[in-house]
Amino acid sequence: MKRARQKVGVENEAPETSQKRKKRTCFQGAPFGEASLHSGWGSLPHHVILRIFQFLPLVDRARASSVCRRWNETFHVPELWRRFEFELSQPATSYLKSTHPDLIQQIIKRHADHLQYVSFKVDSSTESAEAACNILSQLVNCSIKTLGLISTAKPSFMNVSKAHFASALTVVFVNSKSLSSIKIDDTPVDDPSLKVLVANNSDTLKLLKMSSCPYVSPAGILCVADQCHGLKELALNYYILSDELLLALSSEKHVDLEHLRIDVVSENPGQVEFHTIKKQSWDALVKHSPKVNIVMYFFLYEEEFDAFFREETPVTHLYFGRAVSKAMLGRIGMNCPRLIELVVCANGLQPLDDELMQIAERCKNLTAMGLGECEVTCRGFVEFVKMCGGRLTQLSIMEEVLIPDNDYNLDQLHSEVSKHLGRMWFPDMMPTW
Repeated sequence: MKRARQKVGVENEAPETSQKRKKRTCFQGAPFGEASLHSGWGSLPHHVILRIFQFLPLVDRARASSVCRRWNETFHVPELWRRFEFELSQPATSYLKSTHPDLIQQIIKRHADHLQYVSFKVDSSTESAEAACNILSQLVNCSIKTLGLISTAKPSFMNVSKAHFASALTVVFVNSKSLSSIKIDDTPVDDPSLKVLVANNSDTLKLLKMSSCPYVSPAGILCVADQCHGLKELALNYYILSDELLLALSSEKHVDLEHLRIDVVSENPGQVEFHTIKKQSWDALVKHSPKVNIVMYFFLYEEEFDAFFREETPVTHLYFGRAVSKAMLGRIGMNCPRLIELVVCANGLQPLDDELMQIAERCKNLTAMGLGECEVTCRGFVEFVKMCGGRLTQLSIMEEVLIPDNDYNLDQLHSEVSKHLGRMWFPDMMPTW
């Protein structure tokens, strides 16, 4: 009897359990179509569906479009295709999730004229870069405003033939006529391509980033500087920078430049002799554009720094990706009065107390500092912070950098630095820059 009652109890509970299981399945494991029948997904307001689609990766977005007719209609709303990133990779060489070729062709066929903010993210393979060029060649009905070509690893675009790349890029330059922002680092873009860009987009171009582009000459940059009067931000390699270019950027017909980013990179240590830019050329640029931010990224070896900061240089942001000597940091303290941010990833085993004091004393605009594999005594660091005061809004110092001394240990340092900054501060376990 006891067993029978138990069995009856189970049978009586079965329908309710089954119903719960059915409801639960609709949300957890059912196809989109079945879920919509029970939960009303298809009746969501249009703006809500659109918002959902904007957060979905492309493949999931395509799958969601099969839920119902309304969702499929939303999938093709022009607003959804204004900002788009093509991911192109080879499964054997990349961790990226590649955009399926068939889906790409559908996008080009139906939405090429809607694309406005477009980027291509490719892995290191030549095949991926060539696929990106093939897509660019098909964008004949586009009205792109921003274009970015992003290589997650070298060589990528540099392995594509220059003719193929230039031809593909020309299609976009000619047909868009409203490009305002272009990022084409590490590509075989050349001077003729830039002339096409200028001829078709001179009134709209505001930002041009083209570091590590060996086929571009100073004449190509001058062409852009002379014709694109709305240019606000320019990024290029130091080997292209010249007195002539700075003077061109300082001419009366050219509007104020807001950002000049310069990559100083040495691929073959000891084989490149870096030229010096005259103080008069820097002064002309700052006189014409007094608020310009001059950002320099250094990836050099110690023996290659000789040409830099021998006299006053109006740089505002400095990043050193390799070891830099005490002497070099001393020159920065002497000759960079406009410095706002300084990041030193490595120096050596000699304390930088004196150099930091000089930087704090002479660089009155300094608001951000980052130190990696360097050494500073706790007393020297406290004095540096005391001299800078509350203007240091960003202070990222690795704990290993700080050397305890007779005045301060690490616990005392935390309290003293916090007092002078006017906020709670701790050394970093990992770099934050």
